[in-house]
Amino acid sequence: MCGGVPISWCSKKESIVALSSCEAEYITASMSACQDVWLNTLMQEIKVKNSREVKLFVDNKSAINLAKHLVAHGRSKHIETRFHFLRDQVNKGKLILEYCKTELQVAKIFTKALKGEKFRDLRDVLGVISLSHSN
Repeated sequence: MCGGVPISWCSKKESIVALSSCEAEYITASMSACQDVWLNTLMQEIKVKNSREVKLFVDNKSAINLAKHLVAHGRSKHIETRFHFLRDQVNKGKLILEYCKTELQVAKIFTKALKGEKFRDLRDVLGVISLSHSN
């Protein structure tokens, strides 16, 4: 989200098999960090200044700890090196990881079947409005 509106979203079938939910979330967060770098580069090219750090909301505390603390590395030796880009971005202060409960993840509107009330709540968070025409 930028300026309170969604500007990018991605969903794809993973090309690797994660051995734990922590690893799956860590890999997804790492891919999001790559998207952040690309979007920041794009914004610089079109002369839009980004004065704040990017917050990445992750619903797995173990994945957040893995990205923040090297001590967790012993349990994650099997994770491919390319996914540790996330840790690098966090350590450089370019990315802030923040825990977000699963039920508050806005992207669920795109990936899960939701009850009407939850759908409307997430739709409102995204700022989606009806543009019905009156004749």
